[in-house]
Amino acid sequence: MSENRRVRVRFAPSPTGALHIGGVRTALYNYLFARRHGGDFILRIEDTDSQRFVPGAEAYIIEALKWCGIEVDEGVEQGGPHAPYRQSERKDIYLKYAMQLVESGDAYYAFDSAEALDALRKQTEQQGGTFAYNHSVRTQLDTSLRLSADEVRSRIERGDQWVIRFKMPENENVEMDDLIRGHITINTSTLDDKVLYKSADALPTYHLANIVDDHLMEISHVIRGEEWLPSLPLHYLLYRAFGWTDTQPRFAHLPLLLKPQGQGKLSKRDGDKFGFPVFPLRWVAPDGEAAMGYREEGYLPEAFINMLALLGWNPGTEQELFDMNQLIEAFSLEKVSKSGARFNPDKAKWFNSQYLRRKSDDELGQMLLPMLKAEGIDTTLQRAVRAAGMIKERATFPADLLPLTRQMFVEPEQYDEKSVAKFWKADNVTRLGELADKLAGYSAIEAATVEPEVHQWIVDRQYSMGQMMNTLRIAILGISQGPSIFEICEFIGKDDTIRRIANAIGRLGKGK
Repeated sequence: MSENRRVRVRFAPSPTGALHIGGVRTALYNYLFARRHGGDFILRIEDTDSQRFVPGAEAYIIEALKWCGIEVDEGVEQGGPHAPYRQSERKDIYLKYAMQLVESGDAYYAFDSAEALDALRKQTEQQGGTFAYNHSVRTQLDTSLRLSADEVRSRIERGDQWVIRFKMPENENVEMDDLIRGHITINTSTLDDKVLYKSADALPTYHLANIVDDHLMEISHVIRGEEWLPSLPLHYLLYRAFGWTDTQPRFAHLPLLLKPQGQGKLSKRDGDKFGFPVFPLRWVAPDGEAAMGYREEGYLPEAFINMLALLGWNPGTEQELFDMNQLIEAFSLEKVSKSGARFNPDKAKWFNSQYLRRKSDDELGQMLLPMLKAEGIDTTLQRAVRAAGMIKERATFPADLLPLTRQMFVEPEQYDEKSVAKFWKADNVTRLGELADKLAGYSAIEAATVEPEVHQWIVDRQYSMGQMMNTLRIAILGISQGPSIFEICEFIGKDDTIRRIANAIGRLGKGK
């Protein structure tokens, strides 16, 4: 494995359904690693399992990566020097390599039927054992290791179904290196003879196809999920059997994404239970079942990516907010954890609020204006921009912009019961009337001038600042929470401010 070769990584999902956020993180880490080292990021669709293929899943994967800002250098849409990048379009390649292993003695034909193997498994289990297709049984079954060459040829010619299995060496220690987990040793006595190719559908299994394609596509590093770690010894041995050890990629197995509570891997069931998405985009399965998506729930792609990057990778600093360029600059596999990363839906929301605040008032106003118009509120972009800027610190999702600003444009018709019960007292309402008279004396309400003068007026009269401000806020907005009330009064204007105070007193009475 040369240290000087060009960095080329691949994300190789199977189109069997929606892309889980664990898969997005795998794609992201591959992308960051490639960009960090000036290399190539390849998208390869591994669709050789025709029984699990789901229509629409490939398009979903491609759209999800685009939404995340993960740019593909070579792939099913972009093409490239190693096209095609869809394995079903490469199926003529694989038989040649499977046959090469048979001829070298590293693989063999097996003619066992599924029924015969199932019977063997049950028999072994009844005897208290666990069936394994390995060196202990392969010379006793219907394989080319037991049958004569003529018998093998005859069975193939008459159309019997067969598979090609890897001939796992007996009692050999496989020495492996992982960029995250370090040195690993596995004895082959614990491994079975995996199927590499099936005549039934003339397609390879994952193990053969991904090794052959990684070799032909000159992949330098394989960065994939922890679930593939048990396959690593077989993959090492396949590279050796093909004579490709010198160009074998380096491996890195990423930690699992763990559920928010309890043990185990994060699943769609956890999202359904706790009310958060586990897919980047909304997914509708062929049977009509729908699953939430981060995009449709109002998450910004840059916040989603930032959150995912820190699930399993630690930059070694206190910094939490990274744009894509900063992630590329800081990322390294050495700082990826070996242990699983627990997903925190509240932290995901926090990231979104931080990125929403980073947006300019103009951007937020552009988001808010159509929401206001859909509510029948006729206003200008300029006012939408100003209103959005006043409440951006309080919003988590773009959808929050409307409820947080609606009462800046429309006088409240209802008032929050808890706020009214707490602050709408007779003394407060009387003083609110006094405050309205004071505000009427200004030519216009300018927060910078009016706020300190009103505060001093309250202090001079020994009124409670909190009681006065919350009573005013109820009159203006219908609730005792929100941004600076004097900025809102300036926004709605003096006349509207005084009118809202009078109307609130009329509707709520003079308190008790």
